[in-house]
Amino acid sequence: MGRHREFDVEKALDAALCVFWRKGYEGASYADLTEAAGVERPALYSAFGNKEALFRRTLDRYSERYLGYIPEALQLPTARQVAAHILVNAADLNTRYPDHTGCFGINGVLAGSDEAEPVRQALIDFRAAAQAQLRDRFERAKAEGDLPETAKPDALAAFVMAVTHGMAVQAKAGFSRDMLEAVAEQALSTWPTGGATPS
Repeated sequence: MGRHREFDVEKALDAALCVFWRKGYEGASYADLTEAAGVERPALYSAFGNKEALFRRTLDRYSERYLGYIPEALQLPTARQVAAHILVNAADLNTRYPDHTGCFGINGVLAGSDEAEPVRQALIDFRAAAQAQLRDRFERAKAEGDLPETAKPDALAAFVMAVTHGMAVQAKAGFSRDMLEAVAEQALSTWPTGGATPS
């Protein structure tokens, strides 16, 4: 006879998210995950499936809980404000939690074993979706005259993503929030501007 799960699934998911954020997919062992969640391995399997399924659930949760600043940014009136909002909030998020610095999406797995390839691909897709949203927003900015005719929305989106990814790596290496904000300011100092004045 199976027993009902006697643990808080939401708390277990949050605990697993923190482990993956700190250690990445392959660095997080089942022992790490069960200890953090406060449950035995069979209960974790029962609630979430295998490790990959658990990781995917935590990736969704990370997006829901921590990346709200991205849709906020996309609603701002100018492309520069969009980029600034993302960069400043990334600096904050990457340094907010001393025990898991950096970005969940970058820490997850940049390179890994063949077995981790589906997780690596999921994170590539996750980052590509954010970049596509930025590109679309910058295309609109160009059409509105907020960006000059010579602006390349796809390159600008890739630039913002490259800076945020670099900031995540630097945060993991111990850079302070102040330093990351200085990096963001430096990146924004080269931002192209158009001739139109947005309302």
